Amino acid sequence: MTHYDSLPPERWARFGLGQQILQIGVEMQRALKFLPGSSLHLRSCYERAMELVDLTVQVQANSGLRRELLRWREVVAELYLRSESDPIAHRQALRVLLLLHPESAKQVAVLGL
Repeated sequence: MTHYDSLPPERWARFGLGQQILQIGVEMQRALKFLPGSSLHLRSCYERAMELVDLTVQVQANSGLRRELLRWREVVAELYLRSESDPIAHRQALRVLLLLHPESAKQVAVLGL
């Protein structure tokens, strides 16, 4: 079962790209509460972030953007699979995500990334 079963792609597509990226970022920001360490809560945040990336890739027409999001998703998948968390890599991944759109990029300074 996925976390976003009730969120159809059509509804997700109504959000602008900046908002979609910010929602993915919320999951990554939520995960910061569980760092350092390794817990089911941290893994759950990664799962939700990857699911939102999948939805975003599904509804975005720009193939370059889809490629970059899928590359970013691979980084999160690697963080998910680690036996020990990596707070530095996590923060770097969040920063890269937020820099993908001008609207979300504003949060980099706010979050101290």
